Amino acid sequence: MDLDLALRLADAADAQSLSRFDSADLQISTKADRSHVTDADLATERAIREILAAERPGDGIFGEEFGTEGSTERQWIIDPIDGTANFLRGVPLWGTMIALAVDGVPQVGVVSMPALGRRWWASTGSGAWTATPDEPRRLRTSSVSSLDDASVSFQSITQWADAGRLPQLLTLAERVWRDRAYGDIYAYMLLAEGRLDMVAEFGVKEYDIAAAVPIVREAGGRMTGFDGAETISDLSTLASNGILHDAFLELLHD
Repeated sequence: MDLDLALRLADAADAQSLSRFDSADLQISTKADRSHVTDADLATERAIREILAAERPGDGIFGEEFGTEGSTERQWIIDPIDGTANFLRGVPLWGTMIALAVDGVPQVGVVSMPALGRRWWASTGSGAWTATPDEPRRLRTSSVSSLDDASVSFQSITQWADAGRLPQLLTLAERVWRDRAYGDIYAYMLLAEGRLDMVAEFGVKEYDIAAAVPIVREAGGRMTGFDGAETISDLSTLASNGILHDAFLELLHD
């Protein structure tokens, strides 16, 4: 079963990443796009790829660190450490994202944040779940139905400014009840748990959000590009509890 495999991939990823977290000898380098990469990012993605090569040799892979190989009809999309900047500074808000997309649509998603001891997962038609000390708990997005009562994460002021959307961000902040920048994948998991009502960001790649898509959607939310298109490839994303999605789109495009 694909979800079972994805969960085992997350176990293997956690074993690699958590052992290197907050290490004094962590090796850090800079990629061509000036973002950081650590030896833990590389080792974590290699561990995932080795298992997929053995167990799903016919599937394709798209990973942040080692690129694309194989088929795109069934493609595993991997971000070995989402939140590398946090990881290398010893901040525990980072995690591994593993998705399986079929014909470009994420059908399975696992997000694991081992430094927090948290994990979330979903597959299309089977609901979204998170681990608890007793048994898995099903996720539900919030029932908030008014922008005035909404709590949102905008991720980064720089993202919005670089996208030419800073005025819209200020409009959003003035309208909603609460605005914060929780950052990276954690914000989407808070949305799926019903603790936030919207997350929006720019400058994202498929591996930054693919695993969140089935989790948010199976929890009852909605996830689109900033233009409202049902895609994960337009370099922006707007995720909501579903109820407020159209209202957020309208507000942010005025």
